[in-house]
Amino acid sequence: MVIENIITNVKDMENKLEDYHIEKVYLESSDLLKRIQRVTTDHNREIGIRLKDNQELHVGDVLYQDDDNLIVIDVLPEELLVILPRSLKEMGDIAHQLGNRHLPAQFEEDSMIVQYDYLVEELLSSQGIPFTRKKRKVGQAFRHVGHSHG
Repeated sequence: MVIENIITNVKDMENKLEDYHIEKVYLESSDLLKRIQRVTTDHNREIGIRLKDNQELHVGDVLYQDDDNLIVIDVLPEELLVILPRSLKEMGDIAHQLGNRHLPAQFEEDSMIVQYDYLVEELLSSQGIPFTRKKRKVGQAFRHVGHSHG
């Protein structure tokens, strides 16, 4: 089976998910950005993905649907640093330092989330910036932005 378009996302479905047998495709978050890949569901079904029109995968995307079954994208948990700055200045300082390292970040409420890196962990510890190290799923891929200093 080759998938060329995302049907919908489970959060946009009108039918109840309990009405379906659900197979999941578990990906690394970085794989959400790949338009062409071969994957295997948690039921050992091999699927080719060849998305058109610069589409990206998101958690909950439905790759296949019939009356009884869904094949849905999910991500694997990964090691993260959840940074909890106490002030806008502290947030700006750490964001600037991480930006100089071209480290992609995500933001949720009052926290900044980055992929685990022992050097960043040491930086946060040395500057006394509150953070926690957690293994969890992210809703979207960490996107590296192309940039040059010249």
